[in-house]
Amino acid sequence: MSSTPHFLQGVFAFAGSGLTKPGPIDPSLTYTVPSGLTAQPLYFRGGNSSDDLIYVTLMRDGSPMRIFPMGAKSSVNVPLRVVEDVDPDSVLELVLAAPEGTSGEVVIDFGMVTF
Repeated sequence: MSSTPHFLQGVFAFAGSGLTKPGPIDPSLTYTVPSGLTAQPLYFRGGNSSDDLIYVTLMRDGSPMRIFPMGAKSSVNVPLRVVEDVDPDSVLELVLAAPEGTSGEVVIDFGMVTF
């Protein structure tokens, strides 16, 4: 079985609206699994330039799949040990939540494969 890697990556400015109000980061951080293929998220790396805790959530069809908290001026590297298959035509999106009034930049490197 052949697999193809896919990455959602970049550095993005954000402004927090509350830890209970995650919102989109950037349109480039959305991926639709092609028809006839399956995706498997493999890892998440992130960095937070702000002075507050933030978190990024991997959403699958609008529901949370994984949450990645990042401390103030900190980074995280999470190899996903429990790997789930994501069905064809599913929409994966990374969203961010930060305390209201917090601003900064987040560095994101999210890797998956399709097969």
